[in-house]
Amino acid sequence: MSDGTTKAPNENEDYGEFGAEIADQVESFLLALREIARGEDPSSTLSLLLLEVSQLALAGGRLGAIADIVPKERFEPDTGPDADVDELRERLAKLLDPVDTYVEVLDPVDPDSGLTGFRLSDELASIAADLLHGLSHYRDGRTVEALWWWQFSYLSSWGSSCGAAMRTLHSLIAHTRLDHVPDDEAEAEERTLLTEVDN
Repeated sequence: MSDGTTKAPNENEDYGEFGAEIADQVESFLLALREIARGEDPSSTLSLLLLEVSQLALAGGRLGAIADIVPKERFEPDTGPDADVDELRERLAKLLDPVDTYVEVLDPVDPDSGLTGFRLSDELASIAADLLHGLSHYRDGRTVEALWWWQFSYLSSWGSSCGAAMRTLHSLIAHTRLDHVPDDEAEAEERTLLTEVDN
C-alpha cells in the first residue's frame, strides 16, 4: 500500500536541480516578505502576503510529497548563529497591528485539542527563521542537508504555520471584499432610512 509519497530524487543526479528549485522559491519568499515588511504599500499588504505564502505552500507541498530525504551524515553540521528575525517580526507586527491576531484549531484531527490564539507576524517570522536555517546549509554547498531540513521543518513546523497564515489571510481578504457595501448601495440604504423616518 502506498504511503502517498513519491520517490525522492536520486542524490547524485537530481538533488542539485530539485534543491536549486526549492532554494529559489525560499529566497523569493524571504525577499518578498522583507519588502512587504518595509510597509511602503500598506493597502496591498494582505494581498501580497497571501500571494507569497500561497507560492511558498507549493514548495512545501513538493517537499512533503516526496519520500524522506536522509543525509549521509547522522548529525547536522553547524550553520552558525540562528538568523535574527526579530526586526522582521516587529515590522510585520506594526504593519499588521489591526488584524495581527487570529484563532486556530490546534489539531484539526483531534477535536479535543481546542482553539488557541496566534499572531500572523509571529507565524511569518517563524517561517522565515526555519527557511533561513535551511538556506544557510544550501549556501554552504550542503544541498541534501538543506533539503532534509526544509522537509523536516515543513512537516514539523512551518508547514502548519504556512497553512494557518494562508487561511487567515484568505479570510481577512474575503471579509474585506465581501463585507464591504459599495458607496452607491450605502447611499441608497441611507435615503431609504431617511424617507422612513420622515414618514
